[in-house]
Amino acid sequence: MTLTALAQFVFWSSAGVIFYVYVGYPLLVFAVGRLFPKPTVRAAFEPPVSIIITAYNEERDIRAKLENTLSIDYPPEKLEIIVASDCSSDKTDEIVSEFKSRGIKLYRQAERKGKTSAQNMAVERAAGEIILFSDATTLYETDVLRAMLPNFADKTVGCVAGKLVYVDASDSSVGKGARSYWNYETFLKESESRACSLIGTSGCLYSVRKSAYQPMYPEACSDFFIATLVYKQGLRTVYEPAAVCTEETNRHSGKEMQMRVRVISQTFNDLWRNREMLNPLRSGFFAVELVSHKILRYGVPFFLILMLLGAGLAAFHSTFFLFVFALQIVFYLTALIGWFLEKNENKAGILAIPLYFVLANSAALLGFYKFLSGERYARWEPIRENELSINALDAETR
Repeated sequence: MTLTALAQFVFWSSAGVIFYVYVGYPLLVFAVGRLFPKPTVRAAFEPPVSIIITAYNEERDIRAKLENTLSIDYPPEKLEIIVASDCSSDKTDEIVSEFKSRGIKLYRQAERKGKTSAQNMAVERAAGEIILFSDATTLYETDVLRAMLPNFADKTVGCVAGKLVYVDASDSSVGKGARSYWNYETFLKESESRACSLIGTSGCLYSVRKSAYQPMYPEACSDFFIATLVYKQGLRTVYEPAAVCTEETNRHSGKEMQMRVRVISQTFNDLWRNREMLNPLRSGFFAVELVSHKILRYGVPFFLILMLLGAGLAAFHSTFFLFVFALQIVFYLTALIGWFLEKNENKAGILAIPLYFVLANSAALLGFYKFLSGERYARWEPIRENELSINALDAETR
């Protein structure tokens, strides 16, 4: 095989994998969900519920979050609200204590061990049959439990994920890219839920049967790993689009990158520790979802590099590949221009899409490197935009 032929093979093979990740797999999981659906039997269900809000230094938002949670439409005698503080060093715990007379419970970890450990501690003390996990910056619709709980009438359901809607009052470039990405992810969630099971949830809104919850290792990405945890017990994680919450997006590329690198590194660690679930003979279509949605998705930057190299080498002997190589260069230049505009507080417009695409894939590369280097994340530093509080978010969504 000549060098040119090899370069072309590398290009087309890499392009094929990327096409499968972004087009082929969504079509596959959509088709499986339509042809061989696994419907959820929903019925009236009103069990005791514990809402666990994990918090670390959330003095800016925790008061509004607690007021929002207290407004949820559910019998008060069946609703327990817990704040799991990961040794907050600001006024978070003090503010939560003000709500003690209204039934809010504060559990503080003896030492700072991270979000997942805080959740483990709170679940152990929770009285509810169903546990709902939330973040301190997330606003819930008042009917969120009424929408989620009927799914648990189906005994095959172990976890229910709600719908996260990202909002961005500033209409930033990164926020626009994040919302576009999340719309795509939402389509996949709907299809995966119908075909088999979700492979992950939004960490700010998902509920689990307490009987199905098992303590997780501290560095676990709990909102991803929970779906694998319940699937190992023969239970599904399903998506409930009527259960809605809102949260502000990151508006700066650096903060979005930091968040995504942490999540991707944790996800690689979870996949490695549970690699037996990648075997279709063991976990069926769930394995196909894991490989397609996570491993191949996070492998896209490697294939993008191979595409660029393949086209570049083949361009010496092919006008077609010269054109393709030039198109790739132009695409990355538009992302760079979008980044430059965003750094200078200017609107990137349509360039927000290539900017976020490159940002997400760069984060996958860095997250994989962090995983290989042995860096693990247990403690977490919430990434907040100082200019926009949850109160402003509440005003925007009304």
